Amino acid sequence: MAQPPSPLLGCGLMDVTTRVSILVQTSFFDGVDPSVIEEAAKAAAELRLERDTSLFHQGDEPSHSYLLAAGRVRLDQATSDGRNVLLRYFGVGEMIGTVAVLRRKPYPAAPISVEPGLALYWSASATAKLVKANPQIAQNAIGLIGGRLEDLQERLREISSYRVEQRIAATLLRMIDQTGQPVENGIEIPFVISRNDIADMNATTLHSVSRTLAAWEQGGILTGKRTRHIVVARPDRLAEISAAE
Repeated sequence: MAQPPSPLLGCGLMDVTTRVSILVQTSFFDGVDPSVIEEAAKAAAELRLERDTSLFHQGDEPSHSYLLAAGRVRLDQATSDGRNVLLRYFGVGEMIGTVAVLRRKPYPAAPISVEPGLALYWSASATAKLVKANPQIAQNAIGLIGGRLEDLQERLREISSYRVEQRIAATLLRMIDQTGQPVENGIEIPFVISRNDIADMNATTLHSVSRTLAAWEQGGILTGKRTRHIVVARPDRLAEISAAE
C-alpha cells in the first residue's frame, strides 16, 4: 500500500482553528456542519512539501486523500509510450487523490509540488467514513468527481478540435481564471511555468509554444519576462483567439 511522505511531528503544527479556516474554504466541505469540519480538522495529519515532493506515484493504491493548504502542485501522467503529460495544476484549497480514494481505483497520475507548501491528509478509510456519515460531504464529493470529469472532457475537446494557438490561449485563460492575480500591467500567473510545461499541457511542440508566445509578447497580449511569470495583459484577446472559428 502506498505511504505518504513523512508527516510533520512536534513543533510547527497548525492549531485546530487554523485548520478549520482552511477546510471551510474548500468546496469539499462547503455547507458542512461546523462540528463535522472541526472533527475533520482534528483528524488530519500534516505534510510539509519541499519543491519536487511526490505525494504519491501513478499506479499506487489509493491510500490517502490530500487537501493543499499552501503551495502549488502539478499533476503528471506517464503514457504507455513513455511520454509525460502535464494534466493540470492544483492550488490552495483543492483536494488531491480524493477521486481515486472514493472510486477505490489506483491513482491515475502523480502530483508533484512545484514550490514549498503544506498539505493536510486523511487515510482512505477516514475519508470514506467522513463521506458515508455526512450527506453534504457526499454531495460535495459527487460534485468534485463531476467537475474533474468535465475538466477532462473539455481538455480532450480542445486537443481534438482546436488549433495549437487556440489550445494555448484556452490553457492560459483557464490558469488565470484558477490562479490569476491582478498586477499593474495585467493578470499574473503567480508561479513559474515553462514553455515545455505549456507544450505538455497542449499536446504540441516546444517550438510551436515558443513561436506562439513570442508573437503574443510582441503583440502586447503577454508580458512578464522580468519576473519569469507570465502576465496576460490582454485576456480579451486570448478569449478571441480561443473562440476563433
